[in-house]
Amino acid sequence: SSESPALQQVSFTVRRGELLAVIGPVGAGKSSLLSAVLGELPKDKGLINVTGKIAYVSQQPWVFSGTVRSNILFDKEYEKEKYEKVLKVCALKKDLELLSNGDLTVIGDRGATLSGGQKARVNLARLVVFAVSKIYKLAVYQDADIYLLDDPLSAVDAEVGRHLFEKCICQALHQKISVLVTHQLQYLDAANQILILKDGKMVGKGTYSEFLRSGIDFASLLKKDEEAEEPSVPGTPNLKSARNRTFSESSVWSQDSSAQSQKDGAVEQPPAENALATVPEESRSEGKINFKVYRKYFTAGANCFVIFILLLFNILAQVAYVLQDWWLSYWANHQETLNVTTNGNNGANETEHLDLNFYLGIYAGLTVATILFGIIRSLLVFQVLVNSGQTLHNKMFQSILKAPVLFFDRNPIGRILNRFSKDIGHLDDLLPLTFMDFVQTLLQIFGVVAVAVAVIPWILIPLIPLFILFIFLRRYFLDTSRDIKRLESTTRSPVFSHLSSSLQGLWTIRALKAEERFQKLFDAHQDLHSEAWFLFLTTSRWFAVRLDAICAIFVIVVAFGSLLLAKTLNAGQVGLALSYAITLMGTFQWGVRQSAEVENLMISVERVMEYTELEKEAPWETNRHPPPEWPSQGMIAFENVNFTYSLDGPLVLRHLSVLIKPKEKVGIVGRTGAGKSSLIAALFRLAEPEGRIWIDKYLTSELGLHDLRKKISIIPQEPVLFTGTMRKNLDPFNEYTDEELWNVLEEVQLKEVVEDLPNKMETQLAESGSNFSVGQRQLVCLARAVLKKNRILIIDEATANVDPRTDEFIQKTIREKFAHCTVLTIAHRLNTIIDSDRIMVLDSGRLKEYGEPYILLQEQDGLFYKMVQQVGKTEATSLIETAKRVYLSKNYPEVVQNGHLATDSSLHPSSGLCITETAL
Repeated sequence: SSESPALQQVSFTVRRGELLAVIGPVGAGKSSLLSAVLGELPKDKGLINVTGKIAYVSQQPWVFSGTVRSNILFDKEYEKEKYEKVLKVCALKKDLELLSNGDLTVIGDRGATLSGGQKARVNLARLVVFAVSKIYKLAVYQDADIYLLDDPLSAVDAEVGRHLFEKCICQALHQKISVLVTHQLQYLDAANQILILKDGKMVGKGTYSEFLRSGIDFASLLKKDEEAEEPSVPGTPNLKSARNRTFSESSVWSQDSSAQSQKDGAVEQPPAENALATVPEESRSEGKINFKVYRKYFTAGANCFVIFILLLFNILAQVAYVLQDWWLSYWANHQETLNVTTNGNNGANETEHLDLNFYLGIYAGLTVATILFGIIRSLLVFQVLVNSGQTLHNKMFQSILKAPVLFFDRNPIGRILNRFSKDIGHLDDLLPLTFMDFVQTLLQIFGVVAVAVAVIPWILIPLIPLFILFIFLRRYFLDTSRDIKRLESTTRSPVFSHLSSSLQGLWTIRALKAEERFQKLFDAHQDLHSEAWFLFLTTSRWFAVRLDAICAIFVIVVAFGSLLLAKTLNAGQVGLALSYAITLMGTFQWGVRQSAEVENLMISVERVMEYTELEKEAPWETNRHPPPEWPSQGMIAFENVNFTYSLDGPLVLRHLSVLIKPKEKVGIVGRTGAGKSSLIAALFRLAEPEGRIWIDKYLTSELGLHDLRKKISIIPQEPVLFTGTMRKNLDPFNEYTDEELWNVLEEVQLKEVVEDLPNKMETQLAESGSNFSVGQRQLVCLARAVLKKNRILIIDEATANVDPRTDEFIQKTIREKFAHCTVLTIAHRLNTIIDSDRIMVLDSGRLKEYGEPYILLQEQDGLFYKMVQQVGKTEATSLIETAKRVYLSKNYPEVVQNGHLATDSSLHPSSGLCITETAL
């Protein structure tokens, strides 16, 4: 391959009971290293020897559609004591208590019900289930020997992160081989080995103490000294010794479990979960297709006049076709009559010939008319119906774009893909052909019946009961086939959803050896769909047999009618009637089946139209437009804001009132699920909040969504790159020059990465930007924000997946580029927000604390103080010092000299009176 290897010259050995920490800057190859161990990244040379079973936690948490419990157990047997210990180890008990149905809450596609941190802990809990059994001396689920952890602590706050590291990684996995990719460098001294990667190469390997002794500037990499031996919070065990000792608490917990078992009498068995019924079923219509669906379908492709012309040409084409055969019959009858007359008058066997040119001319004219009308009819039908499909597709796409976020949370991706693939495919491919065939065959059937009735009028008598029988059978058949077709369409969606979810979590599935389980789930979904499809086929064959019987009776009636009325009929009329009746044997069955197929295919139109009429977000444009320079200051005010993602959902923000001054830098912190991202969702109006939100004296609820959202930049928690070139990802509307694009790439340290691409900025990115690391994708999002130069910037865990140096660089870039902007930063790394002007502490959707960091740290019973103490004594001291320096430099600049606090002598009380904080 011409591309440079993802990993080069990497050598290490990890033994049982050891923790290997893998660190390095963004794009260093840390995730690639784990993929190589998993066997997902093929090696060109060298040896990878893996002995034992592997369990894997991906960097981007993967959850599948189902309950929280099914995601954790991963098809293992439920045992209450063990399960409760897993929840405790992974700090999930409090979160599950807040969910409506606890651990039986359906989390939906992509884990829509959970926050990013909750998804990360569910992902980790799934892995702990594999290891916790032996530790707690309970029955074994399934055990793994090697645990690969790809930055599982980045999406959680400091308190939860420390809990997970101590209880889960250091204790629950202390007898296992653990490989931890992390940017949380405060935990490195607990690792047995540290591996440093850069540009895919190993630049260092050893223990924490060896790095310090070798003179490597490890302290600057960590940005703090090594952790103190004594715990910073009472009851916190020393990390370094945590993996080197037996889990002493296990005997106590085992006694607790034993006592609980005796109390309960037996292990609790929960209600069995149906793996196929984990998400709400897709709604489907009932009964016959409404005429409104037909009307909207045809009018989507043309106006009423064009539809009238279309019907006219269809009728003219069939009339010309019947007249062709009638003219041949008339010609033959006239010639026969002429022959008989000539023979009778002269007594001689002479034949008088008709004017051949006249009869041939009429026949040729009818033939040309049939061909011409048929071509025009076909072109019009396909033009109208294909245009209808395109129009409905565009309307559905626009409707999806304007649908609220709640729609995507409630509807798995498979349902949406089903409509855009299979249903639109029916509209583009099958429906025009089937409808054309149906119209032609229907008119042909009318022509056959009309000819038969014109030749033998008495045939109407048996036709009436046959027609009544046909109407009864068709209605009976359609009532069944319509619902079966709808069932077939809805059972197809889970197949798409399952495939999409499985592909997203393919590495996890392979690592946990769950291929067979997911294959069985796929087979179950496919079997449901196949059963519905088979029912549809058998009902069609049932109807076909009865149609053949009706056609046979009709042919018999025509034949015997011709015999009974032989004296009054001529040969041409009888031949025409019989030939038409015999062709009806195949045509009638086919025509009726096609009519049923049209109605069944109209179910796809019905399903597409359902998505064209989705509930929409607030208007994108309103009559109230702010001035172009808005917001000029960046003031944000929340006034008694309540927020929920749905009318029947729980409140995720409660009575929030807060003022964010212009140009302020506000850090938003809180436990996972506290409502931090929901605050941003309310600001962007992803759902309509109660209360009022002001931005520079403009009420956001009165503005169009375009005017509001385009003026707020965001670096999201889950970075998004689109399929296309790097240029289109940075500048989709071609608003900036090449020089500006390269400058912004250099500012976010991506210039070299993009220059190394084959076509530089014109290189096509893989789906979702998968050829970039998560950290690099976040840097692309930062570049977009720098380009936009908006007055308000939202940072939602933007530095969760980058190393500390890159984190510091990003923070520096934000401070420089957005110095005159209002910046709201959601972060779990407290060092990224400790120098903010104010800190907002949320808990369970309520504002608990709001103020300057240093002032909040004076309240030792406060939530923010406790969060700072959770990061460790040394780092907590550093954070407090930083907060103090920022506070004094802002309020008392004379106290700070060259970025450092002044000497004690300069602060002597005799030099004056200084009151830094008072409360009355």
